[in-house]
Amino acid sequence: MVAVLAGACGSQVYHRVRPGETLYRIGKAYGVSVERLAAVNHLKDPSRIEVGQRLLIPGGRRHVPVALVTPKGRHRHHDLPEGFQAKPGRSDDPPPANARGLFTWPVTSGSVTSGFGPRGLGFHDGIDIAGAEGTPVVAAAAGEVIYADSLPGYGNVVILRHRGGYATVYAHNRKNLVGEGAKVRRGQEIATLGNSGRTTGANLHFEVRLDNVARNPLYFLPPIVVTGAEAR
Repeated sequence: MVAVLAGACGSQVYHRVRPGETLYRIGKAYGVSVERLAAVNHLKDPSRIEVGQRLLIPGGRRHVPVALVTPKGRHRHHDLPEGFQAKPGRSDDPPPANARGLFTWPVTSGSVTSGFGPRGLGFHDGIDIAGAEGTPVVAAAAGEVIYADSLPGYGNVVILRHRGGYATVYAHNRKNLVGEGAKVRRGQEIATLGNSGRTTGANLHFEVRLDNVARNPLYFLPPIVVTGAEAR
């Protein structure tokens, strides 16, 4: 829940603390330091906040789903900022039963340039699909848009929630074409491929999460659609 109140200096965004949230996680989600959050909210002990407590977010423009963008679990992706990560799966985790084909490819042309699994000192929570900038990015399954905005590292990102505890993430977009709360159908264009955020070229970073645990997207996609797609 969020309250947006008109003030002398414009709109002010307040975040209501939910179970499991900490000031650190809230700050990471909104891009505000713990120290600044504590100062503007006159918190003597930043480690002690209560469920239901309302916090002013300095510079906030809109509500951010903290549980989604800063889930519990340690950060394991060296390319992206700490916080916006699912709990990491493992590259050798077996796929769920009947996983193959549960989702369609989010682009119709391109090549997989980076797979799911360990990357350097970190862990890559999805796959990267290189392609021409402006290529349509489509919903891998029917669902609801639960986030559509920009985030550090990810650039312009869309996150969809699907049935069965699944979510898909589409990042580095040139432009997001859907808004939060929208219902989308399988194959509907939701963004255009780009190079926003931290990336070395035009590509789509695509994740599949099950109960907010990152899984290898290649387990869930048809085997031959995008050039270079090979299961790890």
